[in-house]
Amino acid sequence: MTGSQTVAFSKNSTNLFFHILTKCNLACRHCYINPAQHGKDRLPLSTIKAWLGAFSKNSRSTNLIFLGGEPSLHPDLAAAVRYAGERGFGSITIDTNGYLFGDILSKITPKEVDYFSFSLDGATRETNDGLRGHGSYDTCLDGIRRAVRHGFKTSLIYTVSTDNIHELEMMPPLLENLKINRFFIQVIGLRGKAALEINESEPVASPQVTRSQWLDTVPGIARLIADRGIAVTYPKVFLEPGEMFECAGKVADNYFVFPNGRVYRCPLCEDFPIHSLCFQEDHLVPAARLNEQDFFELDIPEGCVMNKLIQPRNIDYDEKGVPEYKIACCLLKEEIQGE
Repeated sequence: MTGSQTVAFSKNSTNLFFHILTKCNLACRHCYINPAQHGKDRLPLSTIKAWLGAFSKNSRSTNLIFLGGEPSLHPDLAAAVRYAGERGFGSITIDTNGYLFGDILSKITPKEVDYFSFSLDGATRETNDGLRGHGSYDTCLDGIRRAVRHGFKTSLIYTVSTDNIHELEMMPPLLENLKINRFFIQVIGLRGKAALEINESEPVASPQVTRSQWLDTVPGIARLIADRGIAVTYPKVFLEPGEMFECAGKVADNYFVFPNGRVYRCPLCEDFPIHSLCFQEDHLVPAARLNEQDFFELDIPEGCVMNKLIQPRNIDYDEKGVPEYKIACCLLKEEIQGE
């Protein structure tokens, strides 16, 4: 059986999540984009180049991910990819819902992009389309197959919630059939649309799965998938007794860039104007305090401060009010290499 390992935060590489626009053709129920906080802009190519330049000092150790909204809706995506390649970024990924607008597969080559990363949130058409929109299942699968035919490496992201965790066990043969190279299992965060639903005057039930649901399902399915030769990565979520909590904001370089110029270090902070950095006249500068950096320094029994603030139902307490476990930083991952 393939073994798993916790992937420590890398101090020698950077992950740059670059949202070049917020527009999307879908309206997924759990979309984390928050127009009030992230804006509705589409960055011009000149700005994309300038902002990439702010991160190009250590470009060879930087993993660049182009996101949206739907990044293939941006007419200059191919030019942005080519420019990033010229600046020597270590790896380049395009996150997509599979619609692949603008004939993007014919405008770039597999030598210019390391991965096309697709999002699918159900092993069946009914479940996925209920979350992501009618027709999105068939379109995504068609997009994956077209990307593979063009010679691109592909990855797939599956965001686990109470609506689709039951179909995770159906994913191994589908991933193999689609010739997926990497599989990312995500846990739904209460951000964007999901947070708005939870916080309404008559809130819906939380879409987050329980600790037992996660631990009883995700690690086992991840191993089955890895046994098929597919690399699998999923968040640690819950620390084991005695495991030390670390915040990626303190020990790793992750940057989440939005088209209104905000730059976050923690994705859980993105619904709030507490970003660590921002672009001013295309220069990356520290944001005014109070911001994320202040939260990173706090040490609480629950582990992650932001999780305690915005996702408190992730944590169970004993009769004395003591947390029964710590929540891991959302950027701490488990990784199983396919054999």
